[in-house]
Amino acid sequence: MIDYIFLQNYWWFIISLLGGLLVFLLFVQGGNALIFLAGKSEDERELIINSTGRKWELTFTTLVTFGGAFFASFPLFYSTSFGGAYWVWILILITFVFQAVSYEFQGKAGNLLGKNAFRTFLTINGCLAPLLIGTAVGTFFTGSQFVVDKAAVADIGSPVISRWMSGWHGLEAVAEPFNVGFGLMVMCLAVSLGALYMINNIDNESLAGQLRKALTVSFAGFLVTLVFVLVKLLTMDGFAVDAEGVVLMESHKYLHNLLQMPVVLILFLVGAVLLVWGVVATLLKSGFKRGIWLSGAGTVMAVMALFMIAGYNNTAFYPSTYDLQSSLTLANSCSSEFTLKTMAVVSLIIPFVVAYIAYFWHKMDKKSLTTEELKNSDKY
Repeated sequence: MIDYIFLQNYWWFIISLLGGLLVFLLFVQGGNALIFLAGKSEDERELIINSTGRKWELTFTTLVTFGGAFFASFPLFYSTSFGGAYWVWILILITFVFQAVSYEFQGKAGNLLGKNAFRTFLTINGCLAPLLIGTAVGTFFTGSQFVVDKAAVADIGSPVISRWMSGWHGLEAVAEPFNVGFGLMVMCLAVSLGALYMINNIDNESLAGQLRKALTVSFAGFLVTLVFVLVKLLTMDGFAVDAEGVVLMESHKYLHNLLQMPVVLILFLVGAVLLVWGVVATLLKSGFKRGIWLSGAGTVMAVMALFMIAGYNNTAFYPSTYDLQSSLTLANSCSSEFTLKTMAVVSLIIPFVVAYIAYFWHKMDKKSLTTEELKNSDKY
């Protein structure tokens, strides 16, 4: 029987899946970070921009869908984080706006700023967007400074449930090394995935060689930051929730979550193996170009597992370091049972949407992108 608790867990699974897909699709940003590093000539830079330019809407749409799903299923998180830590979300939005404008205008006639100015904006988006998103997700484990008072909704003068207690409004997250490490990990992963995608999507031997060099550096950075994040995550105190809904600190909470949820542990390990396999196979075999699909699938699985250990097994997924009992859990921050049930029916169309995207993705990428093709077709 489908009950309220099942629906809460179901929607956290959907959030986890969307989070995994979003991190995978950040290969667009990661690819843009390589415009000047891997693209040594004008033709190579055009190939990079047009390769990522054909997919950037998917990343942005998934980001919006991720936020929309959070708003609909866990509205208290949405109001607390987006209403309190707004500088982080505004900066993320600005970087995506610059991305959209840059794709549209960098190749237009009469461009006063010049191509390289807009390409610089794309490069900044490629580094900053994954870094900020990763840093924001890091606070799911380290916590933020806010208080929640649901009774305040009856206050006619100021019906504000959540209040942010730091004047930095989200920017204080960079003061926590774990958050910064998490952000750097996501950024290095995005660059690695971007290189893998373009190796698969672009037919240019010179550019492929430069992309493999960039992949070596970015993946080394990813491994270093991954080890740092995992060591910190598995040894830190976490935010547990007891049977009465009281939030308390528990030593090695996230390690306990992995061990007590073997399916999640297997999901993470399989995802990590696929991710590494895709990169290593690409670097060791010069003719191997399908590493993006192995690493992409592994990314989705590993990120899903991280979201699951943040929210499942009686864990506060958005902890408050200012007031422990204001921490958000699946139970105290979700929508009504009717809303969750109605949306659960709507969510059944997700597999068909994914199939539709996969079909047209396959049609678009059936042939590798070449300089000759760009000369005979519309380009960014």
